[in-house]
Amino acid sequence: MAGDRDRFSTATRLKSFGEQAAARVYRARVRRNRFTGRAAMLALVVCSLVIALAYPMRQYISQRSEIADQRRQAQQARDDEKRLREEKARLQDPAYIERLARERLHYVRPGETGYSVAGDAQDADRSADHSAAANRPWYRNLWDGVDTADAAARR
Repeated sequence: MAGDRDRFSTATRLKSFGEQAAARVYRARVRRNRFTGRAAMLALVVCSLVIALAYPMRQYISQRSEIADQRRQAQQARDDEKRLREEKARLQDPAYIERLARERLHYVRPGETGYSVAGDAQDADRSADHSAAANRPWYRNLWDGVDTADAAARR
């Protein structure tokens, strides 16, 4: 009878261990399912926040870029103003005006003899440009002309 009791109790113990193991597995599944639901809810909240903040962040970055552009333009305007004030001050000087008239307009004082040299360095540069232009396709010459006119308009 002692052997039956030990055997019975061993079988009962195994059954009990099996039930306990099954209960642990069930609890683990239940916990995992609750955790998965919480994780899904957290992910949903995080995605909602990201979507809700995406447009304002884009606007913020765009406005910061515009502010930087405006500051750069303001600094450029201040530099231009300073340059123009200096030019205005130089134009008040009669010696500077005379020098400009002599260089750009080829003016001479009464009693002086003015000379103009044909074929100076600028003419040599122009003739080299014309010979180079003759060897290029027409559309490249056209585009170079547009670039030159654009550069002259910026000055």
